[in-house]
Amino acid sequence: MTFVIILLAIALQVILTVKKMSPFLSLLIVAILSGLALGMTGGEVLKSVEKGVGSTLGGLALIICLGAILGKILEVSGGAQRISSTLINAFGVKNIQWAVVLTGFLIGIPLYYNAGFVILVPLIFSLVRSTKMPLLYIAIPMASALSITHCFLPPHPGPVVLVNAFGADTGKVLIYGVILAIPIIILTGPLLGRLLKGIEVDITGLFGGGSEERVFTKLPSTFSSFTIALLPVILISAAVAAKAFMDPGSTLTSIILFLGDSTIALLVACILAIYVFGIRQGNTMETTMKWLSEAISGIAMILLIITAGGVFKQVLTDSGTSEYISSFSSEWQMPPILFAWIVTALLRVTIGSATVAGITAAGIVSPLVVA
Repeated sequence: MTFVIILLAIALQVILTVKKMSPFLSLLIVAILSGLALGMTGGEVLKSVEKGVGSTLGGLALIICLGAILGKILEVSGGAQRISSTLINAFGVKNIQWAVVLTGFLIGIPLYYNAGFVILVPLIFSLVRSTKMPLLYIAIPMASALSITHCFLPPHPGPVVLVNAFGADTGKVLIYGVILAIPIIILTGPLLGRLLKGIEVDITGLFGGGSEERVFTKLPSTFSSFTIALLPVILISAAVAAKAFMDPGSTLTSIILFLGDSTIALLVACILAIYVFGIRQGNTMETTMKWLSEAISGIAMILLIITAGGVFKQVLTDSGTSEYISSFSSEWQMPPILFAWIVTALLRVTIGSATVAGITAAGIVSPLVVA
């Protein structure tokens, strides 16, 4: 019966998503109904809700908010535009796919998928018109790079949630994520783009004349744009290296580990971005702080979705379902990693959101890690 309830809960989540209900509300509804159906009392469900909210937001609220702020500043200041134009000019038309892939990857690290997509789509259409190349030949590599960074790399919401849920090391997740991302982006980017380039797409009237592109009177320097965008990655990677190769008792190691903490690394990058892209470029503090407010308001719904996903995970744990899932997978003798991948992949395809799929799957498969 427990297995049937889990399947019905997932099916309900998919149905509500298809009906365009907010994932925040749908996850919360599914979590509460699942708890009651699994035999929990109303009071127990409410305690799980409260515990799930606290345990979920405690480890990731600052990381997600700071990541959103950094991305927003890069977007509105022209830093992201500088990165993309520099890479495309450096690679040339002949290697345009690889230029777009690298652009999407570097912009996709600090910027969330939606922001990166909005910035790069007008650029893609501009390249299609100027080079006369097929749309999908250029667009697929960009979309692939943005999607992979969104799914694999902190500080994006999905990876941050999984790091928090499984008690993982953010630095190692970032490094392994980059290693895994490279071959996957090559397969789903340039190679897939070449396979699909024969499909004709009518782009008449779409982003005509670059009317949707943000126009900047002056772009930040190339050095500052690349350095600040990649600074969190550099600091976090340095901390991983220091932990592995340096004397753990030295002062230098302590400093590197402190700066390499995800929250601190993003905070340092945000402070530098506020000064370099805001104050130093002649923007007032009021204007710069307005960017921060816009960044936080833009990420509010994602935080609520993650919170509801944490509630669902907590309900499954407190109801005793976690032990059932562990025994169920053991009976099938299915490797935990394969089981986790199947659950997440099915949710990703049916629901569409990588973040929601990751959160939901984490609640289902986390008992396997403990077992």
